[in-house]
Amino acid sequence: MKKIFITGSTDGLGFMAAERLIKMGHNIILHARNEEKAQRVFQKLPQAFSVVVGDLSSMAQTQEIAKQVNALGVMNSIIHNAGLGFQESHKLTEDGLPHIFAINSLAPYMLTCLVHKPKRLIYTSSGMHEGGDTTLKDLLWKTKRWNASQAYSDTKLQNILLTFAVARYYPEIYSNVVSPGWVATKMGGAHAPDNLGKAPETQVWLASSDAKEVQVSGQFLYHKKPKHYLKEASDPILQDKFINFCKSLSGLEL
Repeated sequence: MKKIFITGSTDGLGFMAAERLIKMGHNIILHARNEEKAQRVFQKLPQAFSVVVGDLSSMAQTQEIAKQVNALGVMNSIIHNAGLGFQESHKLTEDGLPHIFAINSLAPYMLTCLVHKPKRLIYTSSGMHEGGDTTLKDLLWKTKRWNASQAYSDTKLQNILLTFAVARYYPEIYSNVVSPGWVATKMGGAHAPDNLGKAPETQVWLASSDAKEVQVSGQFLYHKKPKHYLKEASDPILQDKFINFCKSLSGLEL
């Protein structure tokens, strides 16, 4: 039995993963953006170990989420599932950051810094990362004209950079990133072509299995198999450039 924390687990793939892991007998810590969503998901999954509450678009609330998780002990695994999609408008957070960057990119970095280190970290990317901007210029969209699809692709590349950096910094941790595919969730839309049932499968497997195959790190996986990714993501200089930018914003260091 493992203790597993899943961000963004009130619906979509996070909820599906939580549901499967609870049925497998694991202690699952859910995450909801607000109290209303927390109560609703606890009613749906009453066997969950706990629910932590906070908005990942806020740096202050992200720090509070970390405190809540740490109060529950050390996790065996963390699934960084929460995220926004590729049709978001240009909206700034209370910290003056693009909403999608704050949730998709900065929040996983902050939680990685703040939450007691688990044995396994699972991040979420997308095939759209291949269109991500490898120059890492103007990450906060201060001078570029807003492009929602580009902003999403950028964050999904940044998720891989974070994953691979963590794998380098912490060789004792299994740090991997998953592409769940383009599936028919609220984010993906009703006409998404990939298999919804398989979408949370790899995250569940990485978080819970004791098989030798999951004892790997620095992998980009799709349906439990290594998948092609943008070669620039393997560059430690690019990884550290992104890490240092997140550090400059948050004041937190890996």
